Amino acid sequence: MSDDQALTGPGTQTRRTLLTGVGAVGAAVVLAACGSDDGSGSDTPTSGGPAVPSTGDAGGGDRQGSQSLATTADIPVGGGKVLAADGVVITQPSAGQFKGFDPICTHQNCPVTNVDGGTINCTCHGSKFSIEDGSVKAGPATKPLPPKNIKVTGDQISLA
Repeated sequence: MSDDQALTGPGTQTRRTLLTGVGAVGAAVVLAACGSDDGSGSDTPTSGGPAVPSTGDAGGGDRQGSQSLATTADIPVGGGKVLAADGVVITQPSAGQFKGFDPICTHQNCPVTNVDGGTINCTCHGSKFSIEDGSVKAGPATKPLPPKNIKVTGDQISLA
């Protein structure tokens, strides 16, 4: 029997087959290490320019904190809007008065689903919270929604 046909285990794989498989796994590991979680494929610039930091703004500001979540026209007076992806519920209890709240119900951590009838509503178990201060209007929740700091600049609403 030649070296290429020597048994390497309980099966009948040849040494060449085994080494090819090991090489493929090694190549996959190396290629995976070259990628990144953000889909760009690399954390280094490809243009030869300076690297842009992953946090904050390249100009020294806080890009996330200044990013507009909604316009004042998007939030109805006496109502609000759940922005689950941004982690906030924005309400407008009275004209020109905007409030921010955490979008997670304090009963069993379900996301609130809508703002209707002057309350922020969780359809998991029926809890309702005030659009004015996040207080409980109907249980089973017993704790208010925590406030979120928002700011209004012109007609743009963002996290403060």
